[in-house]
Amino acid sequence: MTELVLESAVRQLEMLRARKISVVDLAEAHIQQIERLNPRLNAFADFEVERVRTQARSMDSATRDARGPLHGLPVTVKSSIATAGYKCEIGSLNHKDEIPREDAVVVARLRAAGALILGTTNCPEFLMAYETDNLLHGQTRNPWDMERTPGGSSGGESAAIAAGMSAAGLGSDSGGSVRVPAHFTGICSLKPTPGRIPGRGHLPPCVGPFSTLGAIGPMARTMADVQLMFRTLSGQDDADPASPPLVLREPSWDDLRSRRIGFFEDDGLTPVTAETRSAVRSAAAALREEGFRVEPFRPSTLEQLRKLWRTFFVQCGAMFYEPEVRGLREKLSPIFKEFLGIAERSAPLTATELLNAWAEMDLLRSKTLEEMREFPVLLCPVASVPAWRAGERKWSIDGQTVEYLDAVRHTQWFNTLGAPAVVVPVGRSPEGLPIGVQIAARPFEDEVALGVAKAVDAAFGFSAPEMAVGS
Repeated sequence: MTELVLESAVRQLEMLRARKISVVDLAEAHIQQIERLNPRLNAFADFEVERVRTQARSMDSATRDARGPLHGLPVTVKSSIATAGYKCEIGSLNHKDEIPREDAVVVARLRAAGALILGTTNCPEFLMAYETDNLLHGQTRNPWDMERTPGGSSGGESAAIAAGMSAAGLGSDSGGSVRVPAHFTGICSLKPTPGRIPGRGHLPPCVGPFSTLGAIGPMARTMADVQLMFRTLSGQDDADPASPPLVLREPSWDDLRSRRIGFFEDDGLTPVTAETRSAVRSAAAALREEGFRVEPFRPSTLEQLRKLWRTFFVQCGAMFYEPEVRGLREKLSPIFKEFLGIAERSAPLTATELLNAWAEMDLLRSKTLEEMREFPVLLCPVASVPAWRAGERKWSIDGQTVEYLDAVRHTQWFNTLGAPAVVVPVGRSPEGLPIGVQIAARPFEDEVALGVAKAVDAAFGFSAPEMAVGS
């Protein structure tokens, strides 16, 4: 059973279609893995065994004509994405026991494709942290090391997938929230161009600056699985003004290799660990072996992009939440209070400052895209460090102290740019923790980022944490 749940989503679907296993068989295997590991990992916000079994039995009785491309695949959904009938509380006591009546668009597409929804997964309160913990469900742990976090804000999702408790799932990302957890737990993920996978139904809505920063993205153990999820779930939502009317494109191998890849090991300001540098170099070497042109290149705009991200995510994020949390500070999780403390260290934004920042974002995006004409694909780190211990906030690298938000600045650039970015596991730290690399492309060229990342994944690939394999 353990071997089955650690197979790729693509392989699980092949076995279902060949009738080597039934949906009930596959569901029971995942139930066993969840019952064995979730009490230690605490990845789920809502999971009910009989609900899963009822779904599975119904799916096994469906006619072949009624079976979609994900028929019977056990998946999970981050508890900030509306899933009818499941708790979607955004990790907050303010939303305790809230169950949406309607699915987010992407969840409706999951169901239409035949996916079996196991449950919803834990996240930090209001999604504003790179560590998953809250007063409602508690701390989620990393299956590679129980003292460490699986990241945030899609930390429950990454822990569930890495540990074989879910075949694939959905997270969301406004500052690295599907990419940092993938890096921390050794899986793959995509932050798509906003709107390529519809965001309508995310809690809270991705509006204002978050319509550029934020996106719902697939997470899985292999790039082939992430590609499958993207192909199945992408497509315009005509009620979403951020959702473009683009059809899926399948770039050929020659087309992918015609694009020059620029790689860099750091941004020149914040150091990364030696193993992180090694992972980027190893990914670059693997791509060269496959015929890609990979050359050193670093956009000149990275620090400006990061500063604007901080303006919108931290300062505007705090402004958006202020009406909801006013007078309720005693009910807030320490991790969300930490976020508010970071925001309060900056003066409140004036209307003029916000207007200027919004205009600067468009100008800066244009400048970055001009620089990316020569290198339309970028290869770089995901973070300065691998998964950190719960509550850890400072690290010493090459004699320099690296602070909390600076350690994950590498993901923030691409949120401000509104560009697709993929994470693939490549290396290991001295402690044996996973280290991923990040591959980004120009906006709306998600298929390019996915195709290049698949070549990297083929050279390295997923390894299961020991606890996921053990009996």
